[in-house]
Amino acid sequence: MSRLPMSKTHKLGYAAVLGMEAYSAKSVSRELYELIKLRASILNGCSYCTDMHSQDGMKHGISTAKLFAVAAYNDSPLFTVAERAALRLTDAVTRLDPAEGVSDEVWDEAAEHFEEKDLGNLILAIATINVWNRIAITTRLEPPVRA
Repeated sequence: MSRLPMSKTHKLGYAAVLGMEAYSAKSVSRELYELIKLRASILNGCSYCTDMHSQDGMKHGISTAKLFAVAAYNDSPLFTVAERAALRLTDAVTRLDPAEGVSDEVWDEAAEHFEEKDLGNLILAIATINVWNRIAITTRLEPPVRA
């Protein structure tokens, strides 16, 4: 059971996060956004969001093989070089290095594949799923039990 029903108890703040979600959903391609959300959720250990984004990815036509491979995307031929760069950026933004933040190497690789506008949208999308992960983990949201 969830500790706190944020959508009911903190409607204005929750609405602000929903606004970030709506912006990100229209600013990053559907498939890439689902991959980013799944990757960050895996890194953060958010079972609720990992379940949700696996299910959403399947609903949007992403193969189960590709969804499973998100955990080891660097070695998978299922991802384009641009997707790998976006997922490396997801890793770096989600696990900000205390000394360097996001390295120039990761940034430059992403910048090779995405224009400035798209890079900004990726950063906002990654930040958005990290906010959702922190809400879900802190309030102990649990994924549904499926038979």
